[in-house]
Amino acid sequence: MAELEGLEFGKSDFVLLDEVTMDQFMENLKLRFQKGRIYTYIGEVVVSMNPYRQMDIFGKETIEAYRGRELYENPPHLYAVSDAAYKAMKRRAKDTCIVISGESGAGKTEASKYIMQYIAAITNPGQRVEVESVKNVLLKSNCVLEAFGNAKTNRNDNSSRFGKYMDINFNFNGDPTGGHINNYLLEKVRLTTLLLRGGSEEMLQSLHLQGDPALYVFTREGAGATSYNDRSNHKAVMSALDVIGFSNQEITSIYQILASILLLGNVQFEVDGESVQVVEDGVVNQIAELTATDPDCVVKSLLYRTVATGGGEVIEKGHTEQDACFGREAFAKALYERLFGWIVSRINSVIEVKNYNPVLHGKNTVIGVLDIYGFEIFDNNSFEQFCINYCNEKLQQLFIELILQQEQSEYQREGITWQHIDYFNNQIIVDLVEQPHKGIISILDEACLTVGKVTDTVCLESMNTKLAQHPHYTSRKLSPTDKTMDFQKHFRIRHYAGDVTYSVEGFLDKNKDLLFQDFKRLMYNSANPVLKEMWPDGQLGITEVTKRPLTAASLFKNSIVALVDKLACKEPYYVRCIKPNEVKSPVLFDDARCQHQVAYLGLLENVMVRRAGFAYRQLYSRFLQRYKMTCEYTWPNHLMASDRDAVEAIIRQHGFQDDVAFGHTKLFVRTPRSLFTLEQERAALIPILVLFLQKIWRGALARLRCKRMRAIYTIMGCYKRYKVKAHFWEVEGRFANVRTTADYGRSVEWPAPPAALTQFHQITLMLWWARQVVKNIPPSDMPEVRAKVAALTALQGERKHWGVGRAWERDYLANARDCPQTSSDFIRVSKELKNKDGFTQVVFSGLCRKVNRFNKSTDRALLITDKFVYKLEPKKQYKILKKLPLDVFTGLSTTSGVDQMLVLHTSNKDDILLCLQRGELCPNQDRVGEVVGALVDYFTRSVCAISPERPSSRPDSSTTYTNTPTYAHALTTTHTHRQELSCGDC
Repeated sequence: MAELEGLEFGKSDFVLLDEVTMDQFMENLKLRFQKGRIYTYIGEVVVSMNPYRQMDIFGKETIEAYRGRELYENPPHLYAVSDAAYKAMKRRAKDTCIVISGESGAGKTEASKYIMQYIAAITNPGQRVEVESVKNVLLKSNCVLEAFGNAKTNRNDNSSRFGKYMDINFNFNGDPTGGHINNYLLEKVRLTTLLLRGGSEEMLQSLHLQGDPALYVFTREGAGATSYNDRSNHKAVMSALDVIGFSNQEITSIYQILASILLLGNVQFEVDGESVQVVEDGVVNQIAELTATDPDCVVKSLLYRTVATGGGEVIEKGHTEQDACFGREAFAKALYERLFGWIVSRINSVIEVKNYNPVLHGKNTVIGVLDIYGFEIFDNNSFEQFCINYCNEKLQQLFIELILQQEQSEYQREGITWQHIDYFNNQIIVDLVEQPHKGIISILDEACLTVGKVTDTVCLESMNTKLAQHPHYTSRKLSPTDKTMDFQKHFRIRHYAGDVTYSVEGFLDKNKDLLFQDFKRLMYNSANPVLKEMWPDGQLGITEVTKRPLTAASLFKNSIVALVDKLACKEPYYVRCIKPNEVKSPVLFDDARCQHQVAYLGLLENVMVRRAGFAYRQLYSRFLQRYKMTCEYTWPNHLMASDRDAVEAIIRQHGFQDDVAFGHTKLFVRTPRSLFTLEQERAALIPILVLFLQKIWRGALARLRCKRMRAIYTIMGCYKRYKVKAHFWEVEGRFANVRTTADYGRSVEWPAPPAALTQFHQITLMLWWARQVVKNIPPSDMPEVRAKVAALTALQGERKHWGVGRAWERDYLANARDCPQTSSDFIRVSKELKNKDGFTQVVFSGLCRKVNRFNKSTDRALLITDKFVYKLEPKKQYKILKKLPLDVFTGLSTTSGVDQMLVLHTSNKDDILLCLQRGELCPNQDRVGEVVGALVDYFTRSVCAISPERPSSRPDSSTTYTNTPTYAHALTTTHTHRQELSCGDC
């Protein structure tokens, strides 16, 4: 947060100074500049120092740090004021503007570029192609306009020689959808050498140019001011023109016009008798080729002027050598001005919002960015400096009205206790320049319209007469003792930024439109469509041109008044730029120079107003609308007498009574911290409210969807029942008499079932034919069939050989064929055990080999009944060696091979491993499957007897029975092991 900056960097907001004095202000400004902190706040105004070096504070990480943050959450930065303007535009749907002011070389142009880059970086999160295209054009337009409208000067490496105001249009989502650029007072005398330094040899040759700027009159003076990276800048400009959408033909035309301007400066005249001639026709021919005009027409336009007499007669009037030179320079400047204006209009045609309908697309909001020339005081100040300084007076007046005067008058209007602060109102200087009939511009226009020879000196005398009593105007005639001014040459205006002495020489010529109509007609008749488009006024004939065009000063005044009106209807944010020194040093801080700028920018008065005032003010209704969810008494609607009472309830709940003041219609909050607390609580509550609204709406949608689904399911249910019944009717019809047929209906084709009966149809087919097979099985064979089905289900295909193809006898020990020598002994023992233990059924009996833990095996007999499992000694007349209740067994495991290994698992972990013998008569018998099937069948039938409610008629690995012995469930999950268990005696 801004206030968390270390004290070693000074105060990040001038409002936090201990005392509001010029000394403390300058001390804090100097300390921050020396520590590399080039930005400082005055409330919401950013004071920017030109660092004269590259600084690593404008990257992506910095952008993310300031995105969506409040102005006071981070250290002062251009990105903070940019984000504040963007949030105000997006949250309140209100147009905003960022006014960048300061003198020439203070860093205004660079500040505007960083603001544009930030706005471009934080918009269009969805990466929509059309929005990205608009952003690219807006960014690239800076490069093009700087190439044609900026210049390298002794005071500034990238001095804006024109004023630029850009409106960026945003849709309701906050994404840029277009924009518009207004340019003001291009200094036509400034021509750049970028074309010569950056162009290739082939291109220069096609334009009849050479690479040395010193060869051309218009660029000779600034030939040494070119930069080492002109070639890379030239490539950047070409790339930007391509991105914006200039065609190759249009770019070629731009080159040709620039070349024509440079060649015009080299046209020389000579006097031949009473007429004036062009010294060298070769240059004129090159100009004619580049402008796609006739060489004779070019010469005629340079040497003659076509005028219409009072009687409508058209005559040609030859120029004097001086008039020819004036006409040549006016033509070159007009070409340059028309070219620049055409480029701006061409960019606007690309970025302007087209076919916009607020009803369909939502409200279109705007952020304006103003980058305009700064206040200038040179050794020789002419008409251009006069216009530029007038523009800065108007902007200072706007700043005074919006920041100082408007704020104080608002406190008085709202009944807030306020100590008035005196400030300098520069309205008197603005009136000195623009007042009708009395202002300097009116005097200049009157002199330009006067018939006869009116000189600059005569105009100065008129100003001395009419403005003699004005406190901010003087001249040598009015102050004879002031030797810093010359008689009949200088006048001085006491501007808000200091006294500026202007030389009146050339004022009238620069204010007049010296461009003859012959040049306009010449360009309009060009075969180049771009040139023809730039000169629409050339289509008028000489007799049709009757109205004098407005003077340069009047045109500029009208555009500046319109600009100020446009800014005044937006919520302003200010960047006040200060130049630390005159030598472009990154370490030198010129105290006197900086103090002068602080004084005329009114920064100290701004601190006083902000310190004595309130950081935030808002109408009660809008404040309540934004923060009512933070108070239980105002959400969702209050029942109090007025909105003011509801706002007071919000303030009391948060404990801000000592930090606010209540006006007649607005609430005033003194410190940003209170507002930040409200914003934090609001931000925390919004997700809860959104979820609540989503819940209500989703519930409504769910209920609507439920009604529709119920209707759909009702229709579907009726239709399905009809389809099922229709299918059964069809089956019943086809199989009505199958009992009388020989094949019991096997030859009858089943009808195709509906989708709901597909599985049922397949099961029915199987059950139908199974029934035909099963009904022929004798009842005596059914236990064997059930046992084999149980084995098939339990083994689940894991054991390939399990004896399904033979008859299962189960009680092999009682079978004389299997045990001819000992069967009688077993029968006797079995009867004794049956009488003793009370079992009713022999599940399985047979010979086996028992394997102990030491891998020793012995012959044994296995008897499994419905109550016990017996281990018998066959060699000792089936002596009982071990008897275990059936319910102690928890499972059964076997292998997947052909061996007869079997493991009976017990609850006490004393498992029994044995290998079943195949019998003497059938040595290839597999009896493992028989044991498994017999046990599973027995316990399944036992479960049915214990628990009549069964989830399925066929046990599987996922079936669970109630009141079922553990062993019964374990048998349904019989394990089969892939590995073979080996026994040496098996």
